[in-house]
Amino acid sequence: MMSRESSGQKIKIISTFDALYSHPSLSKRVASGDISVVRLQDNEAELKIAEAKPVDAGFYWCQTPSTDVVISGNYEAQVQLIVIPNTLKVSPQTPPPVVPEGTDVTLSCNVTRELTHPTYLSVTWSVKRGAASEEILTFGPQGGVATGAKFSRRYADGGVRLVPGANGVFELVITRATTSDEGIYECNGTEWTHENGKWIKIVESAKEMGTVAVTPTGHSLTVKASSSSSSSSSSPLLLSPGDTLTLLCSVAADNLPTLTLEVTWLADGRELVTMERSGVVISNTSAAAAGAGGLARRSDVGLDRTGAGEYRLAVRGVSGEDGGAYACRVRAFVEKGGRSSGGGGRWHMAAEKTSGAVTVKVSEIKPSFSLSLEASVSPRMTFEPTELSCHVTNITQMSPGGRLGVDWEHTPLPGTADDAQTPHPIASLDGSGNLLSDSRYADRLRSGALSLSRVHPNTFKLRFLRTQDVDMGRYACTVSAWSVSSRGAMVKTAEAKSSPLVVRWDAKHPSLNVAAKRIREASVGGATFEMSCTVSTDNLGEAGYSVLIQSQESLGATVRTIMTLSPDNVLSHGGATDPNRRDSLVLTKSGPAEFRFRLAGVQLSDRGYYWCDITAWTKQQPGQTWTKANSSESNKVRINFQENGPSFSIAINSDTNSVYPWETAKMECSLGVSGSSPKTDDLAYEVSWFFTRLRGGQTTAQVAAVDRFGVVSRSDRNSSSDVSVERRDAHTYLLNIFGTQDSDSGEYHCVATPWYLSASTGAWTEAKELTSPRVFLTVKFAVWDSLKLPLLYGASASLGVGLFSLLLGLVCAQCCCRNATHTPRSRNKLMDLEMD
Repeated sequence: MMSRESSGQKIKIISTFDALYSHPSLSKRVASGDISVVRLQDNEAELKIAEAKPVDAGFYWCQTPSTDVVISGNYEAQVQLIVIPNTLKVSPQTPPPVVPEGTDVTLSCNVTRELTHPTYLSVTWSVKRGAASEEILTFGPQGGVATGAKFSRRYADGGVRLVPGANGVFELVITRATTSDEGIYECNGTEWTHENGKWIKIVESAKEMGTVAVTPTGHSLTVKASSSSSSSSSSPLLLSPGDTLTLLCSVAADNLPTLTLEVTWLADGRELVTMERSGVVISNTSAAAAGAGGLARRSDVGLDRTGAGEYRLAVRGVSGEDGGAYACRVRAFVEKGGRSSGGGGRWHMAAEKTSGAVTVKVSEIKPSFSLSLEASVSPRMTFEPTELSCHVTNITQMSPGGRLGVDWEHTPLPGTADDAQTPHPIASLDGSGNLLSDSRYADRLRSGALSLSRVHPNTFKLRFLRTQDVDMGRYACTVSAWSVSSRGAMVKTAEAKSSPLVVRWDAKHPSLNVAAKRIREASVGGATFEMSCTVSTDNLGEAGYSVLIQSQESLGATVRTIMTLSPDNVLSHGGATDPNRRDSLVLTKSGPAEFRFRLAGVQLSDRGYYWCDITAWTKQQPGQTWTKANSSESNKVRINFQENGPSFSIAINSDTNSVYPWETAKMECSLGVSGSSPKTDDLAYEVSWFFTRLRGGQTTAQVAAVDRFGVVSRSDRNSSSDVSVERRDAHTYLLNIFGTQDSDSGEYHCVATPWYLSASTGAWTEAKELTSPRVFLTVKFAVWDSLKLPLLYGASASLGVGLFSLLLGLVCAQCCCRNATHTPRSRNKLMDLEMD
């Protein structure tokens, strides 16, 4: 329940639970809602007076009646309400309805009140765009400034300024207004009081100031380009080489003093030179790279500001390439920061416009000439060189210091792999001598397989080192004339194209023929054999050759490769070559297409047929891998001689055909010689023993061997037996098998190769290999020897176990009977009945 004191008595105001609690004088105000009470929480309520009146001043009580039997606290509180007159007045000044972009907008608002009680004022400016209202800035109530979220940075930059005035006049200045500043502006005045450390709003008043529209710069911005301040941009400007080109760019706008301009001159749409908004003039390299005009590299191009909105372009010493359509592009910027920011504000591009084009023509005289194309070297077959010459004649009106350049192109013939019949470039030389090539010919140009040259000032040549089939077709050269411009650069002024020249030949498949002949014949053993192989080709041209020297013992026998020679002249030996005889083999290239093979110290095993297998290889261009063209075999040359040397025989015998395990078996290999027997020192043997296992499949393996120099070699064995070889005399060799095992049972034989020193040649000669008969060796199985140890071990174990059992029984009997009580029997012959 709430009440107040009036004329010394309390007047009931309103209650939260009694609707009839209010005094009759307040009933209407309560019913209209002017006076209301709101329960905020279970233990908190709020009295609201919508429109306070002077009669509402006084002391107010809040009471909470208690129904408890015992009072335990204070159930009422008092507060004083002071009502002061509403003297707040807000008088805004109407801003200009339309302002140009970039100018300042001043929002003036007068906020006053009569000071009857210590109160404070605040003023707030806001802008309304559509249905949304956005706060700009608030000043007060204690002299502080608060900005809206979207205006904080702008206020910090000085783009929004507060100017307090006298007699309650406050001005908000929005500098450099843009189209985003359009809207309906309002001014809000508020009166505050400060109680208990809190600011309490007493009364406020909001007044609409008016609508402000910002005219975009683009509506009034105009840009004009002309050759002078009064001439028209539609008429072409004619100049002679060496003249000075002067063009004027005129800029006008309603808010021109507030704008910062960036001016760029364009030639045929490409940027030439720019004056930035800071006044710095820069040349644009993109124009020079594009190759049109190229003013960016000229030191005699200037851009000046001659007045407010007036910019002059000057190009001194023009040439033919300086002609074109010139236009002026202007970009207008507005600084969003304020003037007090020292130029550090943010820039906003307000508008961009390009003037009409001024056509500039520079008269010049182009040179003329004639062309003739001929083949100075024509190919007759694939991989032969080709050379084309492009001659320039009847040159007239060539400027001093001018040069010629050339472009070569190729068109494939109909019916080839590339049947598109579309010309494609090969390579070119410009006026400065720079070489440019198409990607199809880049590799050949780098490797030297293709070359472009200027052999005379007026003659150009295209040369293919190794012409390929794809190079057949129609060729043409295009010659261009280059002159030195006023800035020293080479500029193309004229060009002419020759008539096409057809290059073709009969592309035949290459053929290869190889002929072998005997140079030195080996008539006896130990002599030297030599033969040569000559290659003849058709439709091949320059090539490399690989050579294989092959042989066979007889026609139809297995072919063996003796030696090989690669096209890069790398020599290697075949698998059929004895490593000990490689020094006796020679294969050399004796001519451009001739090869020689030499075999020194021939032996009986060398007899047979010999020939050359030659393959031709080509390279499409230097640095590439070899490509096979064709191959051919020569005729066969035979080595056949008769050696009347000694005759040899071989025999094998064993001391026994059966042995017991761990015994030694001996086998003797005996060699016999008859006929023209050489001396003992002139005779040597290579002897090998072989073993054939008959159990588990017949497999033959070498057991041991001794070469003619006495070096013994033994094979790895899986059994515990071992072998040794000894030479008893010049013709007898003995094989010993120690500790024979069952795995050594099988057939044994020996193989021998005699070597003798030939009396006719003085060289060691290898005789025919000899193989002995086979002998059988059996390793017996000894039954008693294999059983005696197990029987002995079994009997000993049985005897030991019996003795141990007997001893154990005696020990147990003694231990168990020692503690038993024994009652001696009566010596009487009569015994007790109970005992019986």
